[in-house]
Amino acid sequence: MLRHYTLYPAGDHASPKMLGEEPLIHAGCLIRDSHIGSWTEIGAGTTLVESTFDDYSYTAGDAQIIYTTVGKFCSIASHVRINPGNHPMWRVTQHHMTYRRKQFGFGEDDREFFEWRREHHCTIGHDVWIGHGAVIMPGIDVGTGAVVGAGAVVTKPVEAYMIVGGVPAKPIRRRFDEAISEKLLKIAWWDWPRDVLQARFDDLLDMERFLATYG
Repeated sequence: MLRHYTLYPAGDHASPKMLGEEPLIHAGCLIRDSHIGSWTEIGAGTTLVESTFDDYSYTAGDAQIIYTTVGKFCSIASHVRINPGNHPMWRVTQHHMTYRRKQFGFGEDDREFFEWRREHHCTIGHDVWIGHGAVIMPGIDVGTGAVVGAGAVVTKPVEAYMIVGGVPAKPIRRRFDEAISEKLLKIAWWDWPRDVLQARFDDLLDMERFLATYG
């Protein structure tokens, strides 16, 4: 027998989620030594380690963000990995027992190996959209306004307002021409305070009016 479900599960999902000054952090997240801004949402199962996650950004969940600065108004889909781990291919064995030595009873962990990853910090600009399952490799910068396609593996820096995709990721096209991109970068609307953003919100929906007014 078929059953109709209006909403499952009930409870918190029955009413719209409201964001505010305090971050909305869902169940199952692991957050360590990180800074999280206002009007943010950290989806269930996300790991955030030694990172900054700025105002209005969100991740849909099950993301891993390590040693990274994420700008404002970023949209990060589920299962994204930013700054994933490395393996020592130059050693006789690349197994993690060679650097996670303690848990295998082989002495102290290889701190130098872990420090390499920390030093290869990633930076995600403002208003960046990263699609489902994308991977941003260590040390990569993604420019403001860029789009990273679902499943992409980003191994090179991404220019502002560029759309990239594929494995390895390559430029597909620009969101806007360079003149418009430069104007948007100079306006830097993502730095507007909350009251200004509210007052000018409708202008964000019309590029021609926006540039004519603020450009």
